[in-house]
Amino acid sequence: MKSYTQHLTMNIPARVDFRNITTDVEAALLASGVQEGLCLVNAMHITASVFINDDEPGLHSDYKLWLESLAPFDASPQRYAHNRTGEDNADAHMKRQIMGREVVVAITKGRLDFGPWEQIFYGEFDGRRAKRVLIKIIGE
Repeated sequence: MKSYTQHLTMNIPARVDFRNITTDVEAALLASGVQEGLCLVNAMHITASVFINDDEPGLHSDYKLWLESLAPFDASPQRYAHNRTGEDNADAHMKRQIMGREVVVAITKGRLDFGPWEQIFYGEFDGRRAKRVLIKIIGE
């Protein structure tokens, strides 16, 4: 069995945004040489996410509005106890919890085995600094 690891560095200038990383994951898969197996893609920070969905700008805009309604940004210590520790990103932790930490995609015949319209996205909820994404590929 083969194992391949790659890290992406994400530096999103906005506080909240989404980036399609499908081509980065496909390039890692090609470099791995794996034909049959599994690909894990993991946001390695507690205020970022990796998820699968459609690459449609309206949907991404809807996500931002929906997430903000569920966990509004408020840097003050009044709304969130976490912000009483000197942090200002409690909402980012909650948004990450909703959108998820990681995805696993099957690899079939050397390709990511997606359903229709599926793409892999990095979600940033406390941006403006470098963060890492892990790509781990295992298989034959």
